[in-house]
Amino acid sequence: MSNFNIPLGLLNSPILKLQNFKNVVEAEKKITFPDVDNIYLAADRLRGVAVHTPLQENLNLSDKYAANIFLKREDMQVVRSYKIRGAYNKMASLSAEALAKGVVCASAGNHAQGLAYACRKMAVKGIIFMPTTTPNQKVKQVKLFGKEFVEVVLTGDTYDDAYHSAIDYVNSHDSTFVHPFDDLQVIEGQGTVGLEIFKDSNFKIDYLLMAIGGGGLASGVSTVFRQLSPRTKLIGVEPLGAPTMKVSMDEGHIVALDEIDKFVDGAAVKRPGDTTFEVCRQNLDQVILIPEGKVCTTILQLYNEDAIVAEPAGALTIAALDFLKDEIKGKNVVCLVSGGNNDITRTEEIKERSLLYEGLKHYFIIRFPQRAGAMREFLSGVLGETDDITLFEYSKKTNRERGPALVGIELKTKADFEPLLQRMREAKIHFEYLNDKPDLFEFLI
Repeated sequence: MSNFNIPLGLLNSPILKLQNFKNVVEAEKKITFPDVDNIYLAADRLRGVAVHTPLQENLNLSDKYAANIFLKREDMQVVRSYKIRGAYNKMASLSAEALAKGVVCASAGNHAQGLAYACRKMAVKGIIFMPTTTPNQKVKQVKLFGKEFVEVVLTGDTYDDAYHSAIDYVNSHDSTFVHPFDDLQVIEGQGTVGLEIFKDSNFKIDYLLMAIGGGGLASGVSTVFRQLSPRTKLIGVEPLGAPTMKVSMDEGHIVALDEIDKFVDGAAVKRPGDTTFEVCRQNLDQVILIPEGKVCTTILQLYNEDAIVAEPAGALTIAALDFLKDEIKGKNVVCLVSGGNNDITRTEEIKERSLLYEGLKHYFIIRFPQRAGAMREFLSGVLGETDDITLFEYSKKTNRERGPALVGIELKTKADFEPLLQRMREAKIHFEYLNDKPDLFEFLI
C-alpha cells in the first residue's frame, strides 16, 4: 500500500510506525516481533495456571507524589513473580514430541521457579541448572514447585557456568532450552501482564513503569500497550549498576557489559536479548537508572508502610517514582511490582545500602592518641546526642603515638553529617573518610 493513500493522521500513528519499524528490522535482522493476538492466546493458555494478580491503588504513594499510583502485584503470583507466565507459555507452544524430551533452563532465581512450576502443571521433565553459589532457600523453592518432575543440577560458581552446562545438556539430549527472556513465546507469555493491567484499569493510564533485566517483561507488556493504549508513556527501569538496556539503546546497538552490580539480581544481566533490544528500543519512551541504595530504601519502606515484601527488582519501579515526581503530579501511574522473592538473609545488607545512600551511615579511619581518656573525649565531645557508633575496630599499638580505629557512625538525619565533621576538626581528630573511597571501603567494610 502506498503512503499516498494513507491519511496523514494514520501515517503518524504509533501503531503504523511500529509496523513499519518491524518490517525493516525483520527484513534486516530476521527478528520476529511479539504479536498481540499471540499474547491473547497465551492468556487463554495461562488460565488456571497463573494468578490474575490485582491492580491496587496505593494510598501512601498517591499522597506522597500527588498522583494516582497503582501497583500491579506480580509479587502475589503463585511463584511470587511473573516468570511462570513466559515459561508456561513457551512449554505450551511445544509439540508433544518436544515435551517428551524435556525442557532445560539455567537460572538462580525466579525463572527457575517459574519453569519448575510449569513442569509440574504439565507433567513434563525439567532439568534446571543453578550455580553452586545459589542459596539453599532458592534451591528448595525450585524443588518445592517442581516436585518429582524437576531435577536441579548445581554446577559452577556463576550463572554463565550454569548456562554453558545447560546448553551442553540440551545439545546432547535434544531437549528444549527455555530462555529467561530472549524467546518469542516467553515474551508473549510475559505480555499477559499487560493485558491484565489494561483490562483492570477503568481509567487512562498516563505512565506505566516496568523493570528491565533482559527485557522480556518490558517487551511483552509494551507490545500490548503500544497497540491498545498508544498514548501511555512507557518507562523501563534498570539498576544503576547494571544499565544493560540503557547503554545499548543509547549506543543504538546491543552492548555487552564487562562488569555489573548483581545486587538487583532479578534485573542484572550483562547483555539484553536480540529480540528484546529491538522491541524495547522501538516501544519504550524512556529508560531510567535507579541507584541500588535507593532500591534498598524502597524495599524497607514498602515493608514498613504497606506490608509488601518486594525483591530488589520488584521495588525498582516504585523507587523510580522519586525521579519522576515532578512530571507525574496529577497523573495515573502504574508501577509493575515484578516479584517478591526476597531473601531474608539479605536484610542487613539492604539496610546498610539504604543508610549509605540516604547519607545516614558513615565510616572513618580515626587515629586516636595513645593515652587514657582519648576515646571518652571522642564520645562526649565529638559525637552528637543522637549519633550512634555501629562499628568500632581498634588495636592498640604500644610503639606508636596514635592508633588507628575503624569507626562506623549512624546519624539520625542527613543534616547531622556536616556538624559531626566540624566537631571532629575542632577537636583536632585525625581521620580519613571512607564512604567516598570505594576501593578502600570495599576492602575494609
